[in-house]
Amino acid sequence: MFGLTFEKILLIGIVAVFLLGPEKLPHYAAQLARLVKQLRDMANGAKERMRDEMGPEFDDVDWKKLDPRQYDPRRIIREALIDDDGAVKEQSATVSRAVPNPDGAYLQRKRAREAALAAAEPPPFDSEAT
Repeated sequence: MFGLTFEKILLIGIVAVFLLGPEKLPHYAAQLARLVKQLRDMANGAKERMRDEMGPEFDDVDWKKLDPRQYDPRRIIREALIDDDGAVKEQSATVSRAVPNPDGAYLQRKRAREAALAAAEPPPFDSEAT
């Protein structure tokens, strides 16, 4: 867990003894034990609540199958592209192009702007803008 070996935990304990001293160490060790117990109780409570809310299906779920670390994107794509008989699926080379809607609001505004410029109206000018 977290890459901690017995030697590393022992080294952390020795450093804690020197930093905290023998008079404060029991107090902090008791606090650490309470923290670990509270975390374990919270995890067990969450598990019990999940079991209560899911009902009998909770025991039927294969939790290892839902582990995200097992997913390999290359394998998933390979399986999606290969048929059951081992043949590669044919991919269509057609690309759909978006066709602008002639009644769209953008095109209507553009046509109105072009019509206004064609009518030789002077463009709007703000003398205070410069």
